[in-house]
Amino acid sequence: MKKIILMGRSECGKTTLTQALKGREITYHKTQYINNFDVIIDTPGEYLQTHTLGHALALYTYEAQVVGLLLSATEPYSLYPPNITCMCNRDVIGIVTKVNDPKATPERSAKWLRLAGCKQIFYVDSKTGQGIAEILEYLRDPGDIMPWELAPPASQHKMLVHCTDA
Repeated sequence: MKKIILMGRSECGKTTLTQALKGREITYHKTQYINNFDVIIDTPGEYLQTHTLGHALALYTYEAQVVGLLLSATEPYSLYPPNITCMCNRDVIGIVTKVNDPKATPERSAKWLRLAGCKQIFYVDSKTGQGIAEILEYLRDPGDIMPWELAPPASQHKMLVHCTDA
């Protein structure tokens, strides 16, 4: 699986997305430092929000194959400047989080991510699982076996029914 670094401002959903991508129970956890896991690098929002720390994010992109720029669908503005994706020589994807929030405007957030230079946009609600499979499929390398492919057919049916009921 390709390694991804997740960047975004505080409370945009980076750690929650990390938990969802790993199939873990969603619990609140404030990221205090850069967590370099096996296939996910979770970064504190303060690194993006503070000019002097932003350079560290650029350096950490070299540890990953994919850069994920997160932007909550509830944000009234974007911190990403136009065409920022040229700052690294990695695939950069946009991830719109909190798409099911009552105050969400996911298309506005997607426009801001496209303006930043993201060609591929994913719409995610980590709490319901919406969009998680699509990101995992994007990160999939040839030969990777996904968790849902290991389950017997009857269990797969139950998993699909459970996911669609949520």
